[in-house]
Amino acid sequence: MNDPRLNKLANVLVDYCCDVKPGMWVGILGDVATLPALRAVYAEVLKYGGNPTLFMSDEWMSRHFTREANDDQIAWLDPSQTLYYEKADVYIRIGSSNNTRAMTNVDPKRVQKINAARRHWLDTRLSRASRNEMEWIGTWYPTEASAQEANMSLEEYTDFVYSSMFLDADDPAAEWRKLSAHQQLKVDWLKGKKQVKLIGPNADIELSIAERTFVNSDGHKNMPSGEIFTGPVEESVNGWIRFSYPSIVAGRAVSGIELKFENGKVVEAKAESNDDLLQAQLNTDAGARYLGEFAIGTNFGINRFTGNILFDEKIGGTIHMAIGMGYPETGSKNKSAVHWDMICDMRDDSEIRVDGELFYKNGEFVV
Repeated sequence: MNDPRLNKLANVLVDYCCDVKPGMWVGILGDVATLPALRAVYAEVLKYGGNPTLFMSDEWMSRHFTREANDDQIAWLDPSQTLYYEKADVYIRIGSSNNTRAMTNVDPKRVQKINAARRHWLDTRLSRASRNEMEWIGTWYPTEASAQEANMSLEEYTDFVYSSMFLDADDPAAEWRKLSAHQQLKVDWLKGKKQVKLIGPNADIELSIAERTFVNSDGHKNMPSGEIFTGPVEESVNGWIRFSYPSIVAGRAVSGIELKFENGKVVEAKAESNDDLLQAQLNTDAGARYLGEFAIGTNFGINRFTGNILFDEKIGGTIHMAIGMGYPETGSKNKSAVHWDMICDMRDDSEIRVDGELFYKNGEFVV
């Protein structure tokens, strides 16, 4: 029997997040481990009159491809998926993992080669989304591996995941609308502002947001959500920042990351662990050394680090930055096969000033 909160999640994804209407082409993507969630979403899409297409993957096959595929196989793009990204109305991805360390010993350069080859799909989805031609949402299904990564039992982790999405509430969508209204006040205040400066034990860095747009991330692109974000002016970033939590890519945790920027570009970078992966990411392409995103987490229901960026980047009292690709709707012009989020805790003796005015102090908005 399904957890009733899973049915609530399916409804939130299909109705609140993506507003599925009769006749829409809806892609539902996920690993075989997420089958209960895939079934719930599939049923909900049918209930709302959508036309579902299931794209099911498998961790073992994905990992085998990464290790064994030759250059021609990596470069080949499945025409059916290309058609889907170019024509479909909705993209719903259910993430999960049965082994969060399964890719630890895979060459990171091969991972980046595959990401670069499939960049067309990502660029197409984001470009169409920026023109309101495609709705998309990503969420997470709890598994034993993810629970272990978060140092919880599966039952505790499942409660954490579903409560972060307000699925314990009678009307989860109403709770998301409340958070949306709160965040919109901050987004409205930031309109027309130009310069952002972060000061604290982990940061002394400034960047320009001139003529850039802050996005109210209120559950329509990620579930859970709870952040406001923009794309900094590419050449404007100067200073240094130390990220408080490990950043995980391809199953490998990179901890103790410090970056120094000059005129937007990362000119110095080091990590306490898996520094080779950090350097590989930065060297993927020219855009990987520039910021594509600056964001402030606002979901205080997410109050602990779990090793999953979907949740961790929303932690109330933190900011995060992403090297690489920016989101077109923010005005970002940065292009890259990389989009890698890194989180900095701002709850201790830290502040954000905008055009010289105090905007945020010790993890709380003050405007």
